[in-house]
Amino acid sequence: MEYVTLSDYLKEKYGKKIYKLSLSAGCTCPNRDGAISRGGCIFCSEGGSGDFATGYGPIKEQIALARKRVDAKISSRIPLDERKYIAYFQSYTNTYGDQDRLMSLFKETIECPEIVGLSIGTRPDCLGQPMVDFLGELNKEKEVWVELGLQTIHPKTASFINRGYDLSVFEDAYKRLTDAGIKVVVHLILGLPGESQEDILESVKYLARLQPTLFGIKLQLLHVLKGTRLAEIYEKEPFLVFTLDEYCKLVGECLKALPEETVVHRITGDGPKSILIAPTWSGNKKLVLNTMTKYIKEL
Repeated sequence: MEYVTLSDYLKEKYGKKIYKLSLSAGCTCPNRDGAISRGGCIFCSEGGSGDFATGYGPIKEQIALARKRVDAKISSRIPLDERKYIAYFQSYTNTYGDQDRLMSLFKETIECPEIVGLSIGTRPDCLGQPMVDFLGELNKEKEVWVELGLQTIHPKTASFINRGYDLSVFEDAYKRLTDAGIKVVVHLILGLPGESQEDILESVKYLARLQPTLFGIKLQLLHVLKGTRLAEIYEKEPFLVFTLDEYCKLVGECLKALPEETVVHRITGDGPKSILIAPTWSGNKKLVLNTMTKYIKEL
């Protein structure tokens, strides 16, 4: 089975491999600071789902530090001045807070010559129209994606995970972003407690019907991480988590349901091994990716 990976998309668009830098905008989340609730979504780690990001500081210093980490894995045959990157603001809610500060931060980032685009993780209920308009203007300079953590379309599950907004809020944000010409990447978590395979596929098929067609999707295996409320639930009353074979089959069905032009940014994800509780097999990233690639290729 063939599908468009993020690497495929970037190579076609830029004619070379593009690397991602995980950065911090210094934001918190309304689901943590009391504006909506406290503690965040029940699966979210202390790092705000950005456990691999650099610490907050002047953006050029962050980029330099993130580049140092990424460049260590790049062949020395590629000259430093030819390496290009996507700036990924991942941790917490990156359009929440002082809007002038954030706009200035995103503007400074996108003006760095080594940065070819921005990817901004946020919540759909934290996207005021001035920010959407601003990102639409930035998108005319370099590519901008907004990543929205939907996780599920099912109200019962959304309430259980303490997501804090209704599906209609996502739909409004999606329309305003796409009207502004901004590409949207949606996150789904596969394996949330209480959801069947049919429930998960309903969420995928909902996204497959979006108009305009969804630019990108991240399929994220549910990780139970130490220090989260999900971990407390799991320790008191363990719920079923996928085996690797079960997860491969489910992802295969998800990919079949998506439009062929939708870019698949992720098919599993990985949490830090130091805080991973379950599923333990997900800690072996090489095994997981090799197994999944082989399975999907044979579909």
